[in-house]
Amino acid sequence: MEYPPIQVKVWGPYACFTRPEMKVERVSYPVMTPSAARGVLEAIFWKPEFVWRVREIHVLAPIRHFSLLRNEVSARMSPRSQGLDIMDARTQRHTLGLQDPAYLIVADVVLRPGTTADAAKYRDQFRRRVERGQCYHRPYLGCREFAASFAKPDGGERALPLNEALGLMLLDLAYRKDAPAQPHFFPAELVDGVLHVPPYDFHVAGGAA
Repeated sequence: MEYPPIQVKVWGPYACFTRPEMKVERVSYPVMTPSAARGVLEAIFWKPEFVWRVREIHVLAPIRHFSLLRNEVSARMSPRSQGLDIMDARTQRHTLGLQDPAYLIVADVVLRPGTTADAAKYRDQFRRRVERGQCYHRPYLGCREFAASFAKPDGGERALPLNEALGLMLLDLAYRKDAPAQPHFFPAELVDGVLHVPPYDFHVAGGAA
């Protein structure tokens, strides 16, 4: 049985959906990426029996930028490392992010093979959590320090009249056993303020990100 998509409104004071081709400085896509939208949905509600498939992302606020210089760590700890000296690994990076963004995420619940419950069960649980403001961890907009708020749409949300080709955008990462994560991209475009996401299914049979 097919159900209408789930919708949730998300917003925050700052966001940064980093373009992967920018190796030195952090430069945000002008719009939330599908993988970031999926991360918001999973922060609110996640079960191993299903995956989120993002359909659309509606831009509800003007695209405004901010510039920030911040300290980051240029190395990672590993099981073989003897610890990490923060002072030696510290580096300053410039961030060009988004200010006061707001989006309407439209997505489907896609059941994994072998799941016997109806998708309506998980849809209802998601709606109840949104109405109560519950989440497993605080959603964020691209970077963990950019916390996001979320709420049930009131029906008055309207995408801004924006039309723009955004170039190649990260669709999501496909995870496979014993293999590196494989990035997938698509030619992104805003049409009347809506980013339409092409269908993808590489999370359904494989593990979730």
